[in-house]
Amino acid sequence: MTTLTVARATDGVRPATRTLPLGRAINEALRAAMEQDPKVLVMGEDVGRLGGVFRITDGLQKDFGESRVMDTPLAESGIVGTAIGLALRGYRPVVEIQFDGFVFPGYDQIVTQLAKMHARSLGRIKLPVVIRIPYGGGIGAVEHHSESPEALFAHVAGLRIVSPSNASDAYWMLRQAIASDDPVIFFEPKRRYYEKGEVDTETAPGDPHRAQVVREGRDATLLAYGPTVKTCLDSAAEAEREGHSLEVVDLRSVSPIDFDTIQASVEKTGRLVVVHEAPVFFGSGAEIAARITERCFHHLEAPVLRVGGYHAPYPPARLEDEYLPGLDRVLDAVDRSLAY
Repeated sequence: MTTLTVARATDGVRPATRTLPLGRAINEALRAAMEQDPKVLVMGEDVGRLGGVFRITDGLQKDFGESRVMDTPLAESGIVGTAIGLALRGYRPVVEIQFDGFVFPGYDQIVTQLAKMHARSLGRIKLPVVIRIPYGGGIGAVEHHSESPEALFAHVAGLRIVSPSNASDAYWMLRQAIASDDPVIFFEPKRRYYEKGEVDTETAPGDPHRAQVVREGRDATLLAYGPTVKTCLDSAAEAEREGHSLEVVDLRSVSPIDFDTIQASVEKTGRLVVVHEAPVFFGSGAEIAARITERCFHHLEAPVLRVGGYHAPYPPARLEDEYLPGLDRVLDAVDRSLAY
């Protein structure tokens, strides 16, 4: 699979560094990519005139026209299939799946066509398609609007799976995903859309699949991605009041996974707690726990613990605070780890 790279932005019209909400950073990334490359297209349900249900694509159809920002029928399989055809003709489609739970009608196209074409053609055919999926809970939505299906896609070879936790990563990881010749599933933490951060739109960062230590610590490592990074940062701040120093690592990429950065942190702290919103059962944390146990067995002071959703359908809105991993459940896992 190709390395993700992106050209430096040079339009000179907007300030290089701004404070943006995560959702706005995604909008700016789409705009910059479309300005740089006329082959970049945006398509999905209500992405044009409405600007998307979360207004992430707001203003793009007005500025780039209906031939580049296309409202589609309510048919995810058709949307993904059309994107594959466009990619075969040299375009770089960016597909929006309106909500996480809506992706499953298009799952067949993603895993049997999009993910396989490069290998099936012995490397001759590339499908540079980005599938944006707002995912996760915390917005009080109804069934099929708060899923976390990242492990289902990470199990499929041929797909890159990334999830930003902050505005800067949202901007640059999407720019890098669009520039990639490989298909990328871009999971957007919808409950973090309105959280602001500094975004430097001129200085491209490094590898989007490299995990980042976002808080230094010595007693245990908290590993998260997407919406739960903030949960872990809040937990680490609370633990500090109790005399515990927790390191927080933002995984950023679910496939491939940067095990080297995780290993370095665990060798320092001796303990690891993996936190994600998806169910713990057969979740991405299980793969991480197994690999780190193999790689760090003689450094671990306690078993790798996992905190996440339950093995049950996503609950009604009034119960989602009990379902989602919050500060109390994360700190309880830290206490159990420290007790060994």
